[in-house]
Amino acid sequence: MKKTEGRIKAIAKNIKLLILDVDGVLTDGSIILDNEGNEFKAFHVRDGHGIKMLEKAGIKVAIITGRHSKVVERRAHELGITEVYQRCHIKSVAYEHLIEKMGITDKEIAYIGDDIVDIPIFKRVALSVAVADATEETKAEAMIVTQNRGGRGAVREICDLILKSNGKWKELVDEYYQA
Repeated sequence: MKKTEGRIKAIAKNIKLLILDVDGVLTDGSIILDNEGNEFKAFHVRDGHGIKMLEKAGIKVAIITGRHSKVVERRAHELGITEVYQRCHIKSVAYEHLIEKMGITDKEIAYIGDDIVDIPIFKRVALSVAVADATEETKAEAMIVTQNRGGRGAVREICDLILKSNGKWKELVDEYYQA
């Protein structure tokens, strides 16, 4: 982490929306295409569980990505993510739409990215996060660089940070022990 842990937790405590890039964040960045034109992506199950826990705690999750993929639509649907913006080459346009639609401010938003197209949003949000294998330029602009790589638990790492910072972690975990 670049900033002090206490400062990061103070910021994370107020997060109401986590915005995610897809390729290189929710996936490892690989895009597999077959001869029939099908696209394949691998998602980490613990990232998905972290997203579900955020939603259960009342924290919204959105996706803004430059590519379009039916696989992303399917995964978002499985996770209950309703705000999905694809083919966003200028991600700030989708970002503006989201903050207006949700009635929240930059100070209530975290964003996880991996490449230079994510930097303009990094400069606006309260909590900017680069995954461990992001480009060097992206990591230099991020408030936090995760320990885990994209598609390999980086999203879960930040979900857990947000939940622990706002005091909802123990309550959510305790539910599993009572089941």
